Amino acid sequence: MTRTPFDQFCKRLFEEFLSSLGEVQLNLEVPGEPRFVDVWFMPNAQSDFDGSSLGLLGQLVTTPCLIEPFRNPPTSAQIRNCLLKLLLVEADFGRRARRADEPLPDAALPHLWILTPTAAKLQLDGFGATANEDGGFPSIYFMPLHFRTAIVVLNQLPPTPETLWLRLLGRGTTQRQAVEEVLALPRNDPQRAIALRLLVGWKITIEASGEVDAEDREVVMTLAEVYEELLEREREAERRGIERGMQQGKQSLVLRQLHRQLGELPLPIETQIGNLSLTQLESLAEDLLDFSSLSDLEAWLAAQEQ
Repeated sequence: MTRTPFDQFCKRLFEEFLSSLGEVQLNLEVPGEPRFVDVWFMPNAQSDFDGSSLGLLGQLVTTPCLIEPFRNPPTSAQIRNCLLKLLLVEADFGRRARRADEPLPDAALPHLWILTPTAAKLQLDGFGATANEDGGFPSIYFMPLHFRTAIVVLNQLPPTPETLWLRLLGRGTTQRQAVEEVLALPRNDPQRAIALRLLVGWKITIEASGEVDAEDREVVMTLAEVYEELLEREREAERRGIERGMQQGKQSLVLRQLHRQLGELPLPIETQIGNLSLTQLESLAEDLLDFSSLSDLEAWLAAQEQ
């Protein structure tokens, strides 16, 4: 079970993006074996979330699946280990079905998606993996049908919005271009905010660990802009929080003074006071000392609306 910064980044990304579609488990232990599935996903039929917003990633997770992302191209032995984990999970499905005396059709069995930054043709051929361009899965190489496994070659995916969330897990130019596309998304896009937060976390982790290679360094430089943006957002949120606190404190103080001076206030009047800015509240705190009746307060509030 890997624990590299990239491994953690991938797992957190899948957890953030897929949790609205179903159950996501990280580092799922394979029953009976000291092996772990990086990401296990079980779709939720009752989910109201539309997976189409995740593009190709949303298409891959319409059925139960194992997701095994690799930072470097996996060796043939690593791919076989992924296949073994799939078979062990399938065997566990079979045991549960027998205990429940229920049928287990092939359609209910999980798929395996192996994500790799690049792949050699010789290796793909060795596993009998072929591209199915007509099936809506560009640059995804499917093993023979009953293996229920495909290798997603990230650097071959077309640079379109539909492939963005998968290309973000690539290397070098593939990942850097994906990061730039994420930056270009509208600032109010919730998926943009999630991705940038995860990317910045990955940037900080790999810089602290000293594991930044030449390819990662280019992406890290691109993420410097993201880091500054998020810092500014945090500073702005902190400023707003301080201002809100000051406004609420001043509002509470003004209302207490008005209650002492004028008695109970009508609810619409309190609502009006609650909508005043900090500057207006400070003005009211000074002027209320001259009020002798509720009509004075009403006249003051009316003047603020002009």
